Amino acid sequence: MPLLNDYAHPPEWMDPDLVPRPLVTFGAAGIAVDDIAAEHAANYAHGRKELGFHRHRKGELVLALHGILTCEVEGGLWVVPPQSALWIPCDVEHKVTATGTIECYIAFVTAEAASTLPPQCCAVTASPLLRELLIRAAGFPLLYPEGGLETHLATLLMDELATAKIGDLHLPMPTDRRLRKIADMLMEDPTAPGTMQTWARKVGLSERTLARLLTQQTGMSFGRWRQQLQVMLAVTWLGSGASVQQVADRLGYESTGSFVTMFRKALGTTPGRYMAQRSGTAAR
Repeated sequence: MPLLNDYAHPPEWMDPDLVPRPLVTFGAAGIAVDDIAAEHAANYAHGRKELGFHRHRKGELVLALHGILTCEVEGGLWVVPPQSALWIPCDVEHKVTATGTIECYIAFVTAEAASTLPPQCCAVTASPLLRELLIRAAGFPLLYPEGGLETHLATLLMDELATAKIGDLHLPMPTDRRLRKIADMLMEDPTAPGTMQTWARKVGLSERTLARLLTQQTGMSFGRWRQQLQVMLAVTWLGSGASVQQVADRLGYESTGSFVTMFRKALGTTPGRYMAQRSGTAAR
């Protein structure tokens, strides 16, 4: 399968849901994409692009080598930094946003081949083997011969994915429309001031009801949920090229040091080292 690179689709193009193979893989570079199959998104240019909610009969694995991907499904939001992957099970409605110039590989997997894979959407740590298997699979003909090397490689890819470590950049999203309104406002402006009581009043809730609903639907307190949102925004912005100081300012921290401390507590390392580990560069 040719590498998609700033043109709508290759001569071999076909909807992956219609391809009678357990694994169909595409490569995409130099673009900001959602699902190539959904909107022929290879004509998207640099920057932040977003397509609406949609679904596939096949499961979808997206490996980001460069750029940042976020995925939203009902009840959850995931961030996929470089060198990580996103797994979306079969027939799950989702929306993927790409930030920055993307280099990625996208695999579509039948329900039968995905039987050992996670039943829920999740970010996974991509091992070097998983990355190489996806890159190799992207070079297969669309209708590759079954029973040979390609089939064995597809099976190995599924086995490697089934044992991959689940990523921790996950934000439970409330489904209550009032809580979702708060979530949308905070994602739009994470520096917006106000106590939990202030935010509750904005959507016509008591502070006690807000706390109860948020715990029921996300398993987190308001403060913990807001901090996790800040971590995910920080990773997204860092992956788009923003400096640590710029991210600290955008999140409303009084000093870069206080932001770095929060980030280290959440992810176990500094922002510079976290991104360096995913870009193959030396830590700053």
